[in-house]
Amino acid sequence: MTDTALVLFSGGQDSTTCLFWAKEQFKNVEALGFKYGQKHEVELKQAQLIAEKAQVPFKVIDISGMLQGSALTEHDKDMSAPHELNEELPASFVPGRNAVFLTIAISHAFTRNITDIVGGMCQADFSGYPDCRRVFIDSLQTTMSLALDKDVRIHTPLMYKSKAEAWKLAHDLGVLDIVRDMSHTDYNGDRSTYNEWGYGKLDNPASILRAKGYEEAKAKGWLG
Repeated sequence: MTDTALVLFSGGQDSTTCLFWAKEQFKNVEALGFKYGQKHEVELKQAQLIAEKAQVPFKVIDISGMLQGSALTEHDKDMSAPHELNEELPASFVPGRNAVFLTIAISHAFTRNITDIVGGMCQADFSGYPDCRRVFIDSLQTTMSLALDKDVRIHTPLMYKSKAEAWKLAHDLGVLDIVRDMSHTDYNGDRSTYNEWGYGKLDNPASILRAKGYEEAKAKGWLG
C-alpha cells in the first residue's frame, strides 16, 4: 500500500468506521463525499464534523440529479417498501450509486497521485444492494485500473462483517463514541431522537439494522 488513501465518506456508521480504520493503515488520509439529492443530506453535515475531529481533509462533490430511481432521491416514496423496478431490492437502493461514486473517487484520486481507495461496502449485511458485493468491487477495480493504466486498490474493511462486527471494529479502533454519537444512518434524516445506538428513529431499514447490530454487539460483550 502507498502512504495515502482516499475514503468514500458519507458520514454514516460504516464510512466513519472505515475513515478511522484508514487512519490506522495509512500515513495520510483524505475523504470524499457526495451530495446527490439524498433525503438524509444531514449526513454530510455530520461528515464534515467527523472529518474535522479526525483532522482529515474532506471534499464534497455535488452530483444532484444524476442518480434517480430511489426513495432516497425521490422523497415522496415509501422508504420501507420494495424497489418499484425490482421487488427483491429495497426502495432505498440507488441504481448505480457505488459505480458512480467509485468512478468519480478514483478519477479524483488519480489527479492527486492516490491509488488506494477505501469504502464501507458490506456484503454480509448489505441490505440487498448488489453494488455492495465484493465481486462488483473487484470488477470495477479491474476496470478503473485498465482505464487509468495504473493499479488501483479498493479496500473494503467491512465487506464480510456483520453490523455487530462493524460496531466491534469501531470499539477496537477506540472510536465507538464518535461512530455512535456523530455518524448518521437514519434514511429520513432524523437527528431529534437519541438512542443508545445513536440518533434516529426505528421507522426505516437503516436505523433498524444499525440498532440491531448495536444490541447484538452489546450482548456479546464487544463494546466494553
